[in-house]
Amino acid sequence: MLNERQNRILKILGKNDQTSVNELTERLKVSSVTIRQDLNYLEAEGLLKRVHGGAVLKDADDLTNRLGVNYEKKLRIAKKVASYVNEGETILIESGSVNVLLARELLKIKRVTIITTNVYIARQFRKNEQANIIILGGVYQHDSETLVGKITKACIDQINIDKAFIGIDGYTNEAGFTIRDLFRAEISSYIIQKAKDVFIVSDSSKFGQTELTNICFPKDIQHVATNHELDSSFHKELKNAGVDMILA
Repeated sequence: MLNERQNRILKILGKNDQTSVNELTERLKVSSVTIRQDLNYLEAEGLLKRVHGGAVLKDADDLTNRLGVNYEKKLRIAKKVASYVNEGETILIESGSVNVLLARELLKIKRVTIITTNVYIARQFRKNEQANIIILGGVYQHDSETLVGKITKACIDQINIDKAFIGIDGYTNEAGFTIRDLFRAEISSYIIQKAKDVFIVSDSSKFGQTELTNICFPKDIQHVATNHELDSSFHKELKNAGVDMILA
């Protein structure tokens, strides 16, 4: 769990994309030694990238970048959603920063089969030797560490999925749930068709935005998990569509 100062560092970095030790020392009124320790810890947690004299966020598709934005809200969502996973289940975790945090929460569940299209997410389970981890094949996207393409779809055809957890980049009533990457969108849509129980997981900042391509509409999924700050109009709209709303 992050302390208050570390959360403030992430908020500063989220607004400016980069910051320096000197700036943080001045704004947070602590020593440069303390700031460097905080930055090293946050980098080890995968929440930022250290550079000489400070820290930066990487490009928009990099999960290290996205983890640090709205971190506390995403962590609340991940903890809430983890309670829906039972021992002995086979679940698929797609990509997205909330899903990374969900993977970390699931380290507490010993007997579970995790299927994923994301190498970064698979690495979160390296300390849980009892978990059964399956990484689907496909074309590797370097920035997002996601696997996509025909091979990925062929792998999905061979498995039975109890629950699927899908990240998004946007949602509006007109466009539905959207993703900025065409190749990832194709795989997400295919997973949604195959899974018995589908959870869309995202912090509330994505609602009201439209990205490049649609992956599904509310009628195609069972649950939406987000933070309780979600605008009430979206909550009402999705609930009226029959979606189970999980607010953290």
